Amino acid sequence: MLFRASAKTVAVMALDGSLFLHLIDQFVHMHGYRPGTSEVRSWERSLPVLTAALNDAGLGDVEMMMEYALPLNSKRADVVLAGVHPSTGEPSYVVVELKQWSEALPVEDDPTLCHVERYAHSVLNPIEQVRRYCDYLVNFNGAVAEHGHRVSGVAFLHNATEFGVAGLREIERDGRGLLFTGQRRGEFLDHLRSKLSDRHPGARAADELLSGATVPSKQLMSVAAEEVRERQQFVLLDEQQVAYRMVLNAVERAKRADRKEIVVVTGGPGTGKSVIALQLLGELYRRGMPALHATGSQSFTKTMRKIAGSRKREVQDLFKYFNSFMTTEKNSLDVLICDEAHRVRETSANRYTRAEHRTGKAQIDELIDVAHVPVFLLDEHQVVRPGEMGTVADIKAAAAKRDIPCHVVPLESQFRCGGSDAYLRWVVRLLGLEPGGPVVWEPDDRMQLLVADSPQEMEAFLEARRAQGYGARMSAGYCWRWSPEPKPGHPLPLDVVIGDWARPWNLRGDRSVSGAPPAALWATDPAGFGQVGCVYTAQGFEYDWSGVIIGPDLVWRGDRWVTDRTASKDPIFKKSTPDTDVDRLIRNTYKVLLTRGMVGTIVYSTDPETREKLRDLVSDRTQTRPAPVQEPVPPR
Repeated sequence: MLFRASAKTVAVMALDGSLFLHLIDQFVHMHGYRPGTSEVRSWERSLPVLTAALNDAGLGDVEMMMEYALPLNSKRADVVLAGVHPSTGEPSYVVVELKQWSEALPVEDDPTLCHVERYAHSVLNPIEQVRRYCDYLVNFNGAVAEHGHRVSGVAFLHNATEFGVAGLREIERDGRGLLFTGQRRGEFLDHLRSKLSDRHPGARAADELLSGATVPSKQLMSVAAEEVRERQQFVLLDEQQVAYRMVLNAVERAKRADRKEIVVVTGGPGTGKSVIALQLLGELYRRGMPALHATGSQSFTKTMRKIAGSRKREVQDLFKYFNSFMTTEKNSLDVLICDEAHRVRETSANRYTRAEHRTGKAQIDELIDVAHVPVFLLDEHQVVRPGEMGTVADIKAAAAKRDIPCHVVPLESQFRCGGSDAYLRWVVRLLGLEPGGPVVWEPDDRMQLLVADSPQEMEAFLEARRAQGYGARMSAGYCWRWSPEPKPGHPLPLDVVIGDWARPWNLRGDRSVSGAPPAALWATDPAGFGQVGCVYTAQGFEYDWSGVIIGPDLVWRGDRWVTDRTASKDPIFKKSTPDTDVDRLIRNTYKVLLTRGMVGTIVYSTDPETREKLRDLVSDRTQTRPAPVQEPVPPR
């Protein structure tokens, strides 16, 4: 949230011109960069209009929370109004989405999307947008989790006439998604009065919402069964919902025209790609349409099969690998959802492939062949193995060869790392994946970052978090030899040795050994805490608290990082792998490990100079003792 005050106070600030200047200052302080021109224009032009409406309605004591950040997500609602309901006397909240549009037309075959002249692509209908913000708030804020009736939503298009946006109202269904125009300002004031009392200030209700505990996020893996078999478990927001609808619309067009279409969804870690994949699979499965989920990640696929298919074998069969389609008949599926498509390889053949199947055909071509609508969800910056080549350019080139329409949908908002854009930027700057060099961590209210002086300190801190009910895992760079797995009943070999501290790697195989879960379940089974995970078991997953050990393959020397390929024990690095590739893949590996935590990350380096550099960047020195309360204590 950028700023909070009563509607009376905001009106005064809007009048003297200080409101948007204050918002700009707050934005720069919180995010580290200046807001875009369109955002500032909205603050200048839309917020005063809303503020005037509230004061004209006699609601000057209603609290306005501007640029309200949705929990565990980087999306922000324009304004959340907090007050007291005039009839029930309970806290009452109105989520407001402000638009300066003068007109907008619904997409012909999908009214949840709309065309606006200034945008090249379809955007979400603001009624659907604000409805989803309301649903998400109820799902993730403990203050309203059991009181969903306290939350309503409106889209206020103050520059629009009824004629200009009438078509958008086709999807008005409930109090969480209503649309008002400048032409219906009187009705808008009446609606606000029906939700917010003019006799009680809203400060206490705002306090209650802001102090509401974040409901533990519905872990992707733990709800997969319900997602696929029964109903939607996640609320898709903005461009996520656009991507979801674009795929479903492409399926309908492909059926009518008997022609392929390709959809590529791109986004960084935690932007919701796998959530979209599961939503699509669940919807297509409910419609009875032939569709499969495929990935290059063994851990992800096996976890999906185990959890989503725990009661129905046919559900397990929905989850395949990219190399499963070498002999599959063309167009045998309506949709193939390729999750983590950055892990697509040059070909599907490996040393076990039979000679008659070694066609040399590109894996991308196989995946395109098998379905009327292939969907690729990818992040080009998560490539951690040589030979991974799933990129937008490669997919576009494969589509162009066959004259197949290819639609690209970018995802920008991220849900991992508590929705902290600042933390993700800190990580990529730290590792030199973006120019400018490392920067000092400025603590925000979304993500916690700490540095440990020893692996013992890191593990003790994570154990304390687990005692408070949080999930936690330890992971490390691939800098220690990985012993063969022991026989059942024998202890796990303690391969990761740092001084007098030693722990085993996660298992490699498909069976549990000595109480440790199989490799595919290390990130989701609570028993995985006792072992140190590697990038191949951590990638694609998240947990509340992440402990990361930076090994001797990446050390800070003087004013730069130095990668040491001789310190890596990863067997994928061959003598023929160029040093530049090894450097990039090692840095990408630590980016993956450092972006698994949803609540916080605690990092330890085996190298003294590197630890000192981390200490210089992270001011929190010793906040690694167990917190005495049930919620994490933010760094000071």
